[in-house]
Amino acid sequence: MTGFTADRLLLFGATGDLSKRMLLPSLCALDAEGLLDPRIRIVGTARSDLDDAAFRNFAREALEQFLPADRRGGMATFLNRLSYQPLDASQTEGFDDLAAKVGEPSEGLAIFLSTAPSLFEPTIRGLKASGLAGEKVRIGLEKPLGTDLASSRTINDAVASAFPEERIFRIDHYLGKETVQNLLALRFANALFEPLWNAAHIDHVQITVAETVGLESRVAYYDDSGALRDMVQNHMLQLLALVAMEPPVRYEATEVRDEKVKVLRSLRPVGPEEVVTGQYRSGAIAGKAVPGYDDELGKNSDTETFVAIKAHLDCWRWKGVPFYLRTGKRLPRRTTEIIIQFKPIPHSIFSGRGARTVPNRLVIGIQPSEDIQLTLMAKVPGLDRDGLRLRPVPLDIAMAGAFSGPQRRIAYERLLLDLIEGDQTLFVRRDEVEAQWDWVDKIRGLWGEQGQEPRTYTAGSWGPSAAIALAERNGVTWHE
Repeated sequence: MTGFTADRLLLFGATGDLSKRMLLPSLCALDAEGLLDPRIRIVGTARSDLDDAAFRNFAREALEQFLPADRRGGMATFLNRLSYQPLDASQTEGFDDLAAKVGEPSEGLAIFLSTAPSLFEPTIRGLKASGLAGEKVRIGLEKPLGTDLASSRTINDAVASAFPEERIFRIDHYLGKETVQNLLALRFANALFEPLWNAAHIDHVQITVAETVGLESRVAYYDDSGALRDMVQNHMLQLLALVAMEPPVRYEATEVRDEKVKVLRSLRPVGPEEVVTGQYRSGAIAGKAVPGYDDELGKNSDTETFVAIKAHLDCWRWKGVPFYLRTGKRLPRRTTEIIIQFKPIPHSIFSGRGARTVPNRLVIGIQPSEDIQLTLMAKVPGLDRDGLRLRPVPLDIAMAGAFSGPQRRIAYERLLLDLIEGDQTLFVRRDEVEAQWDWVDKIRGLWGEQGQEPRTYTAGSWGPSAAIALAERNGVTWHE
């Protein structure tokens, strides 16, 4: 914790889509439960020319659209916390008016910065010049934090010129999801798993982040980014780090992030035969025809909308265990899941009776449903006159059903509250970000050297057939 609970929150990009769908609903829900400091004031800023009343109307419409009615208790009280100051972040002179609107906090100020990468440097300059970067100020940074290692360092250097690392909170919203946090509880609070969580017992790991949507409103950003930088560089590598990290000494920010960065630094550079890219063409999702990427974009492009990678960690615990990463747009279903595939038993005592065993598998579902499933071998009931039969039986834990009391939360609720209170455990440190970019940049460099272009795949399929072959060369089948 960094010493103070902020009683001012400044939201950049306050009229944008993220604010409307996630930030304002999260803050209202926290306020309804009494989790926000009663003194807190929330100031929104963006280019939109609004006054306080217009911004409150904007917020009310967002809450009515994106926050369930049973979580809107005391909405009027929350709306009265809001005020607004228009700002062109590229112009330093507007920051003095913003500072006047924020006022002098009693305890401290938390800033949530969601802006285009090109605006990071002028925004930080404006915050410094206007006195909004003092010792009682911490800043949360929403991605994208650059497009490669060099641009990421430029942004981080700019932020570091005004804020020390202990007051910088880099946001990856996947870390706010309950099941992602439960990875650590699953591993380190259960004697059942940790002794088996290594190369001696695990055959491989799969991490899939699949989307059914296409470009939607992200046309310009996505075509400049692609699946590797949009999903793998941040969300998927953070999931990999949580799966593979060594036990931290304690559940605190420094210790947890120290172990994650060790994993990221142990990632072996990917070879040309270990990565497949794709771009979707017209097809059907849930029985509805959808256009191809080039049709949606309105031009030809070599941006990948799908990537599959066979990754390796050069470390003691995971030597020889492949980590299969797969993400893409216009896939058959929306899902984010982690598969821990255990090795077969060394010898089956049942084979002489005709029974076949299947290795145990742990499936950790992150979205759309948060659940954990462990498959165990069990005997099929019967007298066995025709031979013994075994079958994998799933043990399911649906997180929503296991805990009837707590609400299912928006991931940003936890992250915003931690930003306000100063807990960095679920935020990404600079050395993590740079280790992630270093690995991803090497993959992009490989594509350039090989002249690799995305293979096509039909919307509604699981990507190019080469992605299936990537796993099947090692006898692995993607979990679908």
